[in-house]
Parts: sequence; C-alpha cells; structure tokens
Amino acid sequence: MSLYSEYFYSKDINNLFSDHQIIAQMLRFEGALAVAQAENGIIPPQAAQIIESCCQADFIDIDKLKSEIKLGGNAAIPLVKQLTRIVKNNDVEASKYVHLGATSQDVVDTATVLQMQEYWYWLNDKLTELSNLLVETTKKHRSTLMIGRTLLQQARPITFGLKTSGWLQSIERSKERMKNTQKRVLVIQLGGAVGSGNANLSKLVQQSLADILDLKPSFSWQSNRDNLVEAASVFGILNQSLGKIAKDVSLMMQTEVGEVFEGAGEGKGGSSTMPHKRNPVTCAAILANANRIPNLVATILASMPQEHERSAGLWHSEWEVLTEIMLLTAGSIEKAIELILGLEVDEQRMLQNLELTKGLIYAENVSLALATKIGKINAHELVEKACKSAIYQQKHLKDILEEMNVDLPNLEELFKAENSIGNSLEIIDEILK
Repeated sequence: MSLYSEYFYSKDINNLFSDHQIIAQMLRFEGALAVAQAENGIIPPQAAQIIESCCQADFIDIDKLKSEIKLGGNAAIPLVKQLTRIVKNNDVEASKYVHLGATSQDVVDTATVLQMQEYWYWLNDKLTELSNLLVETTKKHRSTLMIGRTLLQQARPITFGLKTSGWLQSIERSKERMKNTQKRVLVIQLGGAVGSGNANLSKLVQQSLADILDLKPSFSWQSNRDNLVEAASVFGILNQSLGKIAKDVSLMMQTEVGEVFEGAGEGKGGSSTMPHKRNPVTCAAILANANRIPNLVATILASMPQEHERSAGLWHSEWEVLTEIMLLTAGSIEKAIELILGLEVDEQRMLQNLELTKGLIYAENVSLALATKIGKINAHELVEKACKSAIYQQKHLKDILEEMNVDLPNLEELFKAENSIGNSLEIIDEILK
C-alpha cells in the first residue's frame, strides 16, 4: 500500500483486499464449484475433495500469476492453469474436473461478491458503532444551545443535538440502503461462456454453490452491472454523509468559531512551523476521501452499458475502482468513529457566539410577534429598519427597538435563545425514537 495507507484507509480492510485474499476468494469459488458439482452427480466426490484441498492461496505463485494476467486479460485464466497443475500433481483424473463448465467472469465476479460479503460484515458493525455514538452525542447535547447557520452566516438558534441528530439520520438512511442493496449484490455469478449456462452448471449446481458460499443463486449478470453500480453508489452516498459531518466539525473548529474540536492527542493536528496550531486532521482525511469518491462512482456508472454478453474493457474497468471505493469508505467510517468518540464541545463558546450579532438573530421573532399587531409587511419593514440602525450604531437590536417604543410587552422573552429554537427538541426526540 501507499505511504498514506493508514491515513486515508483502514488497516483491516487493506488486508481484506490484498492480492493474497483476492486469490483466496477466487480459489474458494473453484473449490465450492467442484463440491457443488459433486453433490449433484456431475463429477466424482473424490475429485471434488482433491480439488477443494488444492484451493489454497499459499500454493499459488502470485508473481507468476501477475505476469501472466496481461496475456489472458484477467486473473482467472492463469489462476485456473496453476490450480489445474497443482491438482494434476495430486491426481491426474481429478484435474480433468477443475473449473468444469465455468468461465473466467464466473470466477472474478463471484470472488468480488465474496469479498464484498466480508466487507459488509465489517462495515455494518462499524455503522452500528457510529450510530450508537451519534445517539449518545445527540442525547447529551439535546438542549445545548448554539447558532444555526445558513449560507455560512448566523441565522437562528438551534441546539447542537439538532445538528448531530441530522448526522445520525443520514447514517441510519445509509444503513437501510446497505441492507436493501445487499439483497441484490450478494449473489453468485455462474453462467458459463455467454451466461446461458450448460449441463455442468445446472440450476441445482447453482443452488448448491450459493448455499456453500452463503450467497443467493442468480441469473447471469455478466454484462448487466446495475447491482454493482448500486453498491458503488450507496458507498458513495455514505462517504458524502461522512464528509458532511467532517465539514461541519472542521468549520466549527475554526479559530474564530471554536465551538467543537477533534479529540486532542499527542502530536495530533500540529503544524510543522506553527506550534499553536490544532488542525482538523481527522476531518481532512474524511473530506479528502469524500472528494475522491464521486469520480470513482462515476467510473462505475460509466461502465454500465456493456456490449453484448461480455465487455471488452468496461468490465475490466470496474475491478480496481470498486475496490478503491470500498477501501476509501472503510477509511472514512473508521475516521468518523474516531472523530465522534473524541469530540470536544465548548458549550460556553456556543453561548458566546449567540451574542455576536447583538440580537440580530432574533429579528424574525420580533417581526412575527409584531405581525399580529401591525401586519406582516409593516412589521418586516419596521424590524428591517431597526436592524440597519443597530448595525450602523453598533447597538443591541433590543435597545434600538426600545428606543423606537415598539409595543411588545414580551420583548425580553423574544431575545432568549431557548425560546427561539423552534421544534428542535421535538425533532430530536422523534429521530432518537
């Protein structure tokens, strides 16, 4: 892996997609195929046992395999040659049944799905962990007052819990998308040369193979790739939701804002020249990944209109791109968990920032209260004039309104943040349910 393998990516998932593991999953397919065919009387059980026992990644010369891929155009062709030779050294008769009736794409695609299956086990656990952390954070800060911002400007008060509940909801939606997508993606590919099957790949063999691999049987999807495109798109959406969290935190971590911080750590977030710096390094990694993902997903989308029964190039373009999407997604989810786990919230700074505009953030409250007395248009014009005076005179809006003798007996209440958060608490409680 690269110099940045532990910054942008996840060590666990880097190993899952290593060359050794890719080969192991392809061999897992070959061994399972032999067993499935033996179960249905197509090849001798003894041959299936020998083939399965030979399907060990450690038996494969990976360097030789890599050098021969360029001759065949995919990893399955040289892998089957090596496997056949290994089986033949153990039993000549059994070697006749290696890869019987299957095609290269059956091997490559099903191995990809098997990797995705393991990946999803890991990812689903991580998403649950992140959701639980966001639930805890939202409960803790349900009533923590802060300013809500629109177009990067102070708008109206909200609570920090409302912000984090939005993050939580987006992660929960991704969990639901994942659950639905897995039903369509975690299926075998076993269609033979042109997807039409053959006597060695009967419906019974397909069912047996699916059962052995803990996948579902499926009609051939050799050149109909909507299932993998859907998975890539769902991963892409998750990445952008994680990017949203990182963007919010990094903005709130700005010196001038100072409301939320990444967890501190020895040597974390420092600068090579400025000792005072506390940089949002975890957020930066998540945002970097989120920035890379859309074009990778676009590549997978662009590979969809594949010609006839197997593509020359578009199928091939998926392999490393899909893997990279999953690697980046894994890195981002780990970083997001780290981010929320160590999140530091400065509630006092949030309260201080509510006063930066000298009451202008409560202008809508005043306007709505006045509308019942003098009408909406007149109220808007009056409050707009008062806001301009407050800005020009550098005075608090409430003081200006008092000087204008505005007739509102509850004026003091209109300038309290806790009275200006709308339905924030109710929304949070509904999301937490």
